[in-house]
Amino acid sequence: MLLIYQLIILCSLLVFLAILLLNLRELPQLPSASGEGTPPRVSVLVPARNEENNIERCITSLLEQDYDAYELIVLNDASTDRTGEILERLVSLDDHSRLRVVEGRPLPAGWHGKAWACNQLGEAAGGELLLFTDADTVHAPDSISRSVAAMQESGADMLSLTPRQEMNSFWEKLIVPLIYFILFCYLPLKLVRKNPAPSFCFANGQFLLFHRKPYEKIGGHDAVRSDLVEDVWLCKAVKKNGYKVASYNGMETVRCRMYRNLAEVWQGFSKNLFAGLGYNVFLLFFLMLVTVLVYIAPYGFVAFSAVTADFSAAWFSLPLFQVLIALTSRLVIAGRFRQPLVGAFLHVFSQIALLGIAFNSFYLVRFGSGSQWKGRRYNFSGKRA
Repeated sequence: MLLIYQLIILCSLLVFLAILLLNLRELPQLPSASGEGTPPRVSVLVPARNEENNIERCITSLLEQDYDAYELIVLNDASTDRTGEILERLVSLDDHSRLRVVEGRPLPAGWHGKAWACNQLGEAAGGELLLFTDADTVHAPDSISRSVAAMQESGADMLSLTPRQEMNSFWEKLIVPLIYFILFCYLPLKLVRKNPAPSFCFANGQFLLFHRKPYEKIGGHDAVRSDLVEDVWLCKAVKKNGYKVASYNGMETVRCRMYRNLAEVWQGFSKNLFAGLGYNVFLLFFLMLVTVLVYIAPYGFVAFSAVTADFSAAWFSLPLFQVLIALTSRLVIAGRFRQPLVGAFLHVFSQIALLGIAFNSFYLVRFGSGSQWKGRRYNFSGKRA
């Protein structure tokens, strides 16, 4: 029985590795800007709440785009730090008057903060294409032009990118790469693109480009007013209404530093994990079970084998092979997305951290006072507490 168990775990890891390799082939590079015809007008929309550490480099990069037909609107969402002051200065320095700052209205009941900010930005936008991008992103000068070319090439109604994730602290390097690890090992991207079922969805809220009419048809961000992981649920709404989605590799054009320390990593992942699974208790605990059996238990078997000097296949060879396959997957992802190698080699510790985050995410929603982010707290339904 132990041998059968080990073979099942080994086969599962080989399947995950195969999905990963197929996904990396499936994720296309952004095309070069075409430069043909009249370019569609793009509204670049940035929600900003307490972003004094990020806002200047984000807006500066967006003001240096090589794309002519765009406007840039930033919503200052009741920031209590220097965000508003920095934005005022950037407006005064904008030679082309592209930048407009909108002061956010109070958060209504039933909305989470980012969806409400993006909803207001969508109302203020005048472009044919709407680009929602986070205040902690930095954009290459051809970010907009190549993304518009990708939208035209793919015929998509909603386009998402996988930005390069910046990680400086140890805890960022250990945990943040799990985003791409879970995505690329578990979700076949081909099904996201070709299968109309809303259950096959991927989107990254750090960079979402919409055609205006489909965005309005699905109800805009009003459709995800209480969904803390609004990007995935926007993708579901797009597919549910019969529209097309596409994903591209954005490593060359967009980078993002999501978190800066352990507290932010813990709080951010705890906010998103259970919510991203639709508050499905079965899926959450199934993910935790897979994490233990597939990525943590093999180390225990290898350690037990070393202590007892039992080097049989069931206790040593197969578990060691399992560890090597998991490390291979992490190293492949680290190489493709330029992630620090330290996180890959400490894969087992990142999985242990994932267990803690998953349990905390569940506890906050079911037994605690709700998820907290940017000074706001949300209960089970996503409403402001």
